[in-house]
Amino acid sequence: MKMLRRTIPALLWIALTSPSHAQNETQPPTLPLSADDTFSFDLLSSLGTALYSGADIAPILGVAQTIEPGNFASFSHNYYALAKKTKAAAIEAECQSDAINARDTWFAAATYFRKADSYLHGDWNNPLIETLWNEQLYAFDKAIASLPVPGRRVQLPSNDNFTVEAIWYAASSDPIGGQRGTLIIGNGYEGSQEDLYHTIVMPALARGWNCITYEGPGQPTVLRRQNLGFIPEWERVVTPVVDYVLQDPSVDPSRIVLFGYSFGGFLAARAAAFEPRISAVLLDGGIFDTFDSFSSNLPPIALSMFNAGNKTAFDNLLDSVSNDPDVPTTLRWGIQQGLWSFKTHSAYDFLQMTKTYTLRNISHLISAPVWTADAEFEGFFVNQSMKVKEALGDQATYHLFSGPAGYHCQVGALQELNRVIFTWLKQTIG
Repeated sequence: MKMLRRTIPALLWIALTSPSHAQNETQPPTLPLSADDTFSFDLLSSLGTALYSGADIAPILGVAQTIEPGNFASFSHNYYALAKKTKAAAIEAECQSDAINARDTWFAAATYFRKADSYLHGDWNNPLIETLWNEQLYAFDKAIASLPVPGRRVQLPSNDNFTVEAIWYAASSDPIGGQRGTLIIGNGYEGSQEDLYHTIVMPALARGWNCITYEGPGQPTVLRRQNLGFIPEWERVVTPVVDYVLQDPSVDPSRIVLFGYSFGGFLAARAAAFEPRISAVLLDGGIFDTFDSFSSNLPPIALSMFNAGNKTAFDNLLDSVSNDPDVPTTLRWGIQQGLWSFKTHSAYDFLQMTKTYTLRNISHLISAPVWTADAEFEGFFVNQSMKVKEALGDQATYHLFSGPAGYHCQVGALQELNRVIFTWLKQTIG
């Protein structure tokens, strides 16, 4: 009887969010890699990094064949097996003194270790969470140490009793090469700074830009090492990074660009409102109001509980949903990841926290030009980028990615993403 009482809310949720209650589904713009839409998206995201040394193609297609749709343990197990195999290949390449093969294989191993961690956060005590993260850090550090200009990890103290974790990538080792534009690049809800090397850092370096990636509270390494969940005042994270890059003589102070990826599209915009040294802002994609975006995915019964302040009922409902394998993966993962990265065991408290992640009443403080991206098949922050454009008016450039490039954050279409970004930067700040 207890099991039945736990299951009924989840079944009700499924009924309320089934295709008969939702918008009609459209034909996907690319060949699905899994019968599970969310797994397919994640497989495509790692497949897409092959363009910039983040993975190999056939191994991921092989993993796609073996992962059981909707099974979080299966996803983790299969990526973990691939990661260990790839790590062994990297060690073998090192033994053969093949520096380039070793570097690219270490990069791929790091990607696979990170992917194996993606769906583990429903159980904070799972020891694999630390094991996989330590493995990916080791593999990634081996790789960036072998770059033509090695990447360098730095820890940047904040005035707010936390430390920003960052990686500096210089475009050149030439001390008299002149000043260059510098990208400050942050990820979002669950993505790591290591992911960003294969998203924008590598193509930026090829175009002569310095780059620094960073993580603050709520993001992978800071969350694990400092036990800190997200904070809304993201300028407390970005300002120490700006301070750091301005100490480097290769940095052109008039060309400091802040890039926010995924949920980082809110974080970067928030920081830019209070950091006047930013020359331009890139939001992929823009997020105007986090609570509006998250709460719009709730069926009426759940939203009614939340608005009534019925915390216990709301928490019980979302707990049953997040642990029900029959509930769509995106929803289960979204709840589990939200609790993990905001450091709360209460879905009610998590959703309350998101109310402070808004550009309402502060968007007018952003002084730099803004580029904000949207995606035809955006599945996480629907219509948010247009709201950023509307709030900023002519100060913002709105770009819609469509067709095969129209997934959230252009997974699988990173070449197109970078073409658009760097064309806009050249036209905007030179």
